Amino acid sequence: MKFKDLAVLSAVILIVAMLIIPFPPWLLSLLIIINISLALLVLLTSMNMNEALQFSIFPSLLLLLTLFRLGLNVSTTRSILSKGDAGGVVETFGTFVTGGNILVGLVVFSILIVIQFIVITKGAERVSEVAARFTLDAMPGKQMSIDADLNAGVISEHEARDRRDKVSRESDFYGAMDGASKFVKGDAIAGIIIVLINLLFGIIIGMVQQGLPIGEAAVKYSMLTVGDGIVSQIPALLISTATGIVVTRAASEGNLGNDIIKQLFSDSKMLYVAAATIFLLGLFTTINNILTIPIAAALAIGGLMISRSSTISEADLIDQAEETEAEDLKSPESVVNLLHVDAIEFEFGYGLIPLADVNQGGDLLDRVVMIRRQLALELGIVIPVVRIRDNIQLEPNAYRIKIKGNEMAKGELLLDHYLAMSPGGEDTLEGIDTIEPSFGLPAKWITEDVKEQAEILGYTVVDPPSVVSTHITEVLKANAYDLLGRQETKQLIDHLQESYPILVEEVTPNPLTIGEVQKVLAKLLKENVSIRNMTIIFEALADYAKMTSDPDVLAEYVRQALARQITKQYVNENETLNVITVSAKIEKLIADSVQQTEHGNYLSMDPNDSQVILESTANQIEQQSLRQQTPILLCSPAVRMYFRQLTERYFPNVPVLSYNELEANVEVQSSGVVNIE
Repeated sequence: MKFKDLAVLSAVILIVAMLIIPFPPWLLSLLIIINISLALLVLLTSMNMNEALQFSIFPSLLLLLTLFRLGLNVSTTRSILSKGDAGGVVETFGTFVTGGNILVGLVVFSILIVIQFIVITKGAERVSEVAARFTLDAMPGKQMSIDADLNAGVISEHEARDRRDKVSRESDFYGAMDGASKFVKGDAIAGIIIVLINLLFGIIIGMVQQGLPIGEAAVKYSMLTVGDGIVSQIPALLISTATGIVVTRAASEGNLGNDIIKQLFSDSKMLYVAAATIFLLGLFTTINNILTIPIAAALAIGGLMISRSSTISEADLIDQAEETEAEDLKSPESVVNLLHVDAIEFEFGYGLIPLADVNQGGDLLDRVVMIRRQLALELGIVIPVVRIRDNIQLEPNAYRIKIKGNEMAKGELLLDHYLAMSPGGEDTLEGIDTIEPSFGLPAKWITEDVKEQAEILGYTVVDPPSVVSTHITEVLKANAYDLLGRQETKQLIDHLQESYPILVEEVTPNPLTIGEVQKVLAKLLKENVSIRNMTIIFEALADYAKMTSDPDVLAEYVRQALARQITKQYVNENETLNVITVSAKIEKLIADSVQQTEHGNYLSMDPNDSQVILESTANQIEQQSLRQQTPILLCSPAVRMYFRQLTERYFPNVPVLSYNELEANVEVQSSGVVNIE
């Protein structure tokens, strides 16, 4: 164990020993001086800190110091009652405070007790209780504020994590302070009881056991009692004051000394008013002018100095700001900062500002938080922060979604309308014709008074915030593979390594680099396969990465390992799967068209054959859609990735599965065949 740990443990053992073992008076005097020194150090530390969390150990320290002080009280009480002596420190304080008059000493001690118990301790307890209550009540709001700043791009993920940790530690600290303040109150009550015991039983012991006259016994034990009470209550008073200072530091920006000087003496006009008041007080009353005039002059001079320094400071700040702005324009960083491109941007016209303005009831920031959480559960990746900003160059009701600086989608909203999508059949609803932005379906913007009629007719009615949040969700899903870079992949690998270190070490950095793992994961995301189950993905990579490092081939092996997940994704409630199969003739044609090179395999097919296959595929997909069934293409494992390469440009949303990606208990029903004559 380290020396620091041993020192603290030894101190605790010493406290326990004081409660049991009689200590000699000289050792008690030494411990009393140490107690006063520690209390003074705690008070000075509390005054010099900038925020409460800088003294986070204070609740535990308060308990130990209280226990130490009570242990001293027990030891000094034992020494006073048994020997009539508690050391030189107690005797010195008792003689000095009483000044030869026991009644004066008792009165001074009683006043000190009243100040300690009623003023300082009671106030510190109340402040701790209120601070704990308000801190806990404000915690949800602070968390939402952090999420809003994170979504708006004001802070980074690391800064948000630090701020959340700080909010949590603040609530724990003030909760602990609420309980620790009860120790201070209990200590004050115990001090009063111990003093009464010392005084009463000391006089009895002096008269009965030592044979002293009542007057002499009263003088002797009163002096010792007052001395013991003073050396105990002075550290307690300092600790109680420190407790009040710590829990009232919530709204401060610097240490106590800086804040007092900065805030109390910041306005020169108030100093002039105070100086005039003191001067008039000495002029029109019987107070000696020798006392009032120097104080009034000091206040007036202080106000003059503050007035001059504030004028100079304002001029310096203006000059400094101009110099800084000029230097920033000249520095290369001012140009380099322009090169930054946000991963995701949502821009909108000024007419859509109420969407994001919390004061106007906008909840777009909260919806973006939910979207990021939803995609983390569905796809297994952490979507980067969405930068939300208004753009006066856009139409008032228009918005656009950009991925890495490129516009990926756009739309238009009418905030005072609802979007109604027809269930099919004759469209008789009154409204403004439009296209639903997420899926391209025909829709209408309707007013509030038509909403109920639309719902009765079977229309799907959606409010504008839901329209835009759905659009953002679908765009992010479609481009998730583009948002997963090497840095994001490294974060996913680090998260997996916390639970499965051996598995990660077997895959990366050898035989696969982070870049190669990223390509495999991106290929899965591009085909809407979730990578949340990283354990199975890395198990497959560990099995096959030694055979090949081709990301396309590794992605096929991973898909087969994720067969249960893929099957569950597409199978219906009856455990059946309606598919469009690919004929053996087309599969053979594709297999014969695969070219092998040192950089990997690729499909090189005659354009006429490709056109015929695509036309047949389009025909089968159309027939499947007419039957109101989701089109799914099924082929053999050997040609799946090549058939996907052939069709993804024309049918990007149609999944292509292989037989090895389906579980054995699934009933596959073929609704059509892609074939050529």
